Parts: sequence; C-alpha cells; structure tokens
Amino acid sequence: MDWIDLRSDTVTRPTAPMREAMARAEVGDDVYGEDPTVNALQQRLADELGFAAGLFVPSGTQSNLLALMAHCGRGDEYLIGMDAHAYKYEGGGAAVLGSIQPQPIVHAIDGTLPLDAVERAIKPIDPHYARTTLLCLENTWHGRPLPPDYLRNARAPCDREGLRLHLDGARMYNAAVAQGVSPREVARHFDSVSVCLSKGLGAPVGSVLLGTAALIDTARRWRKVTGGGMRQAGILAAGCLHALDHHVERLAEDHARAARLAEALAGLEGLEVLGQHTNMVFVALPPGRVDALKAHMEAARVRLVFGPLGAVRLVLHLDVDDAGLARVIEAFAAFFTSTEVASRPPAPKP
Repeated sequence: MDWIDLRSDTVTRPTAPMREAMARAEVGDDVYGEDPTVNALQQRLADELGFAAGLFVPSGTQSNLLALMAHCGRGDEYLIGMDAHAYKYEGGGAAVLGSIQPQPIVHAIDGTLPLDAVERAIKPIDPHYARTTLLCLENTWHGRPLPPDYLRNARAPCDREGLRLHLDGARMYNAAVAQGVSPREVARHFDSVSVCLSKGLGAPVGSVLLGTAALIDTARRWRKVTGGGMRQAGILAAGCLHALDHHVERLAEDHARAARLAEALAGLEGLEVLGQHTNMVFVALPPGRVDALKAHMEAARVRLVFGPLGAVRLVLHLDVDDAGLARVIEAFAAFFTSTEVASRPPAPKP
C-alpha cells in the first residue's frame, strides 16, 4: 500500500500534467530577470490580486522574511500573532537577519488579533521604544479563514497610525474558496501579500511576494542577500502556473473530505474532535494512548504528526482521494474499537 500522509499539505507531489508543464517550461536566468516563465507567474499573480509587482522565491518563510525586511528598518518593530507562523515557526529570521523586533499579540479563538490589543501595542514616537512599522496577519490560521469584515477593520488602525499591513497568505486560496470570494477580495486590504503555491495548490516549490514596485525592488535585493536568487527557475514557476490553472477550485474537495473525516472521527469513543476548518481537522486523545496510536497508524501506512498533550492535526490535500480518506477512517476506527473493547472489564458470569 502507498503511504497516506496527513502531516501537512506541503507533502503534495506534482501531478503528471504538472510535471509535463514543468518539462516544457521556457527558461532563462531569473537573477537577471530573464526567465519568461517566472516573469509570467509574477505578473499573473500581481494582476489577479491587484498589486504592482511580484517576486518568486523558494519558500513562504523567505517570502515573509523579505516582506518584513522590505517594510521595516533596523530597530523597527512588527506586530504579529503569538501563534503566527512568521513569528513562531520561521526561526526568528526577522530578528536574526533584519534586526526587527517582533511584538506578539495573543490570538482570539477565530484567529484574529483583537484590534484593541493591536492599538495598545503600537508604540509612541519616543527614542525609548522600537518604531512600530508593520502589522502582520495570517490567513488561514490553523485552517480558519479570517472574517472579511475583520480584514476591512484591520486596515483602519494601520492607516490612522501610519503602519503597513502584510498578509502571510500561505493558504489564502483555501480561505477564498471556503468563503466563496475571489482571492483578490482577500488580498485587497494589504500592502503586501505572500502566497504559497506548494501547499494545497500542489506545486513542488515556491511562493510569490506581492506589493508595490518599490517594495518588490527592495525585496529582490534581500532575496539575493539571503541566498534566494535562482537561475533557470521557470521549471518551478511552470508548476506554480499549472497549479493556478487547475488546482484552485479543487481545494473545495479537500475541505469536503476534511468535514467527512471530522464527522467520522466524532463517533469514536476515546477521541475528541476539537474542530474542522477548511482542509484541517484537529483531534485530541489521552496522552497515554499516543504511542499505541502512532504504532497502529504506521502499520496502516498513515503518517500523522503528534503535538503536545495528545493533539493531532490532520491535513487533507491533493494526494488524498476518497479511497485514501476511507483508509484513514478505517484505520482510526480499528484502533479505537479494538482499544475500547480491550479496556472493557470482563462481563460478569451468569
């Protein structure tokens, strides 16, 4: 049996048609700005999302880093969620490489940053303080799409206080599909947006940073400094273009399968379904059963990632079809049925 990998939607593999598109890609030297396929990808996303320019980079982590370093100067500060990817899971790059101070804010349960807390965190103009320059949001956050009204309202304190607004849109297309709006509608409130093509959209590598022409010029320099300049990168960009052409609307299939998975797991005794948002399902089990479940799922050739205190995130994606979903549900059911039966006291003798 093939493995079914629910650790993340980053594990997707390029489809056969995507590989064909990559093999046919017209290429040039992107560091010189001469790769026509990279240029086409950058211009397409800039046009579709309403920005002046775009920059193709190897990863979402680098895209966010370049945005932070282009928006902020040495000694500046950015406001960001305490559990946001660009703060918690990107190696502290803004502080290490940009000398930019993060000011984390506790998320609300829906993934928003309370705007009253944002306003309180903005520093006064005073030499004692770092200069608050940027607010950074993430969409989706743990699979939750940020509410459209919130995106509109988040613009107000930025305009009032002279902050720029950046979106880590690693799964922005999931948010747009789930809310039934265009990606441009999600992006239009921001000064810059990072879009990842290698998660649910299924490209093997690549993100695009979008913003003003001046911002992208600055980001291009920082891309070179941080080692992100690629040469004949059109081979990769072709996969991203194929993903935009063929894999956006199908994100709804991942969301539907995630909902079916959550419904099936909710009926298993000993497993708590904490929530399901877009393509993600979150469950919890008693910590004492983690090792046994891990061994059971490995034997069933299902890969999971286990967080602290028995928490598990299950991510549906391009490589999990209906048959794969059925295998996952069957593997969970077999474990919890067998362990539940084994834990019952013996029936009393007549």
